Amino acid sequence: MLREPEARDRAAVIELFTSTEVGTYIGGPRQRDEFERAVPEEPRRRPGLFVVDLDGTMIGIVTLDRRDPKHPVHVCPGTSEAELGYMFLPQAWGHGYAAEACTAALGWCTGALPGEPVVLTTQTANERSMRLAAKLGFTEVQRYEDWGAEQWFGTWSPASLSD
Repeated sequence: MLREPEARDRAAVIELFTSTEVGTYIGGPRQRDEFERAVPEEPRRRPGLFVVDLDGTMIGIVTLDRRDPKHPVHVCPGTSEAELGYMFLPQAWGHGYAAEACTAALGWCTGALPGEPVVLTTQTANERSMRLAAKLGFTEVQRYEDWGAEQWFGTWSPASLSD
């Protein structure tokens, strides 16, 4: 189930962002003590930020954020496309939860931002994320070097949901 973040998710959010396994392809884990100080007791809520809930427990997050128009890689340069992001706790990996949650978030995006394409970036070394991008219907636009690794940049359009 996708839902808004709640205060009870704080410990799982800290675990997610400080996990060595989760941080492997996103620049490494955050320092736990610094992150604990930075995470508010009451979460910030905004459209496009979803907690993935399994039986009342947070197992991950899915986000749809605006990509910085100054970022060098875009489908339409100078724009701020919607960008899909996701992170799941390691114990949730391999069960299809990411595909299900991202599909639901893309469905929400179709209603909230009709006709707008969505972009996704992942390291090519992240095989699970590459498979998920393909399963969700993202198509490659280009590959580029960033953060010391090859990145894959793809796009998705609402028509992908009906395929």
